[in-house]
Amino acid sequence: MIQIIGTKKCKETAKALRACKERTIAFQFVDLAERELSAGEWKSLFTAHDPLSLVDSESAYYSKQGYQYRDFDAQEELIEHPALLKTPILRSGGRVHVGYDLAVITDWGAR
Repeated sequence: MIQIIGTKKCKETAKALRACKERTIAFQFVDLAERELSAGEWKSLFTAHDPLSLVDSESAYYSKQGYQYRDFDAQEELIEHPALLKTPILRSGGRVHVGYDLAVITDWGAR
């Protein structure tokens, strides 16, 4: 099963959800607007990727809050403000991939 972390407003997340539905791949959608990630989910993200690489510097939230002018601890800020995450984040069997990638979805869904 693939876990897709994102928001309903994110077009890339919508593509990942649609890809799973079209290929009948089992998935769980975690909407960051509805629930926070658990400590274990955060741990798996930070183990697989550097926290700074998970920050979406193109997001409206990043710009509005002035993160481009701040020194900040990426891990702390992501946990405090999940709107900073690049989405979608795909998780399956201990693996983590950031961003929409059809090849990853079909490969992980086939296992």
